[in-house]
Amino acid sequence: MMNEKERLDEQLEQSLTNLVVESWRFMGLFLSVVDKLDAGEADRYASRLRFFQKKIEENINMVGLKIVDVEGQPYDAGMAASPLNIDEFSPDDALLVDHMVEPIIMGPEGLRRQGTVMLRRVHL
Repeated sequence: MMNEKERLDEQLEQSLTNLVVESWRFMGLFLSVVDKLDAGEADRYASRLRFFQKKIEENINMVGLKIVDVEGQPYDAGMAASPLNIDEFSPDDALLVDHMVEPIIMGPEGLRRQGTVMLRRVHL
């Protein structure tokens, strides 16, 4: 049974993990908006986004958490990510992670939060 400190530590980590996932989603949305700006403005805002991303990563690394993005990698059923569209493919299809919907969050003891992905078929 968990004592009060362990329960609070668990709640704190869960809150931080949720904040990381929401920040990651917001960064993706922000990047899609920046892509629509002219080059001069886009560079300035992209720089701010990189700074924000660096700060998020520095702070979560201090507590042993790490964001894992598997976008573009071959899909493996043992991957720490749930595919939303797996039912669109046959078992023989070679699949690639097309888009991360939510990142994988790892901690010192292993997986802290499973990611969510969209897949696409690899055409050989």
